[in-house]
Amino acid sequence: MGLFYLYSIVRKLGSIKTGSLNSMNALDYFYEQQDEPIKGCLLALRSIILKQDSNITAEWKYGMPLFCYKGKMFCYLWIHKKMNQPYILIVEGKYFDEPFLVQEKRSRMKIMLFDPAKDLPIKTIEGILQKGLNLYRNGTIKIKGG
Repeated sequence: MGLFYLYSIVRKLGSIKTGSLNSMNALDYFYEQQDEPIKGCLLALRSIILKQDSNITAEWKYGMPLFCYKGKMFCYLWIHKKMNQPYILIVEGKYFDEPFLVQEKRSRMKIMLFDPAKDLPIKTIEGILQKGLNLYRNGTIKIKGG
């Protein structure tokens, strides 16, 4: 099953309310339909992201897994089309200058690619996520009502 095909199915499912499809929503379906080792890598990344702060929530938006901090877009998980590698997209990547974060043709966002066959650099991931969260915590990125 090609990524474009999967993407089109998952986008359609994004409008299905939780509880449909035998209690599987679009977010769960996205992870469930991935092949190993990408599936395991994405699930591990999701876990790492969610444990960084109790104010982070997982959502399905724009046809992909989105993580918000106090309701504000923080990062996404996706799979690079050409490299077939999972990545974390940092929404406010323009504030980062780490050489391993890739900007490609984006003006605001940067991605951190992962080889799903290798161990994840957990300390590096956590460091980037905490640096990103601090942009929201210290007011660099404004949060409504915050």
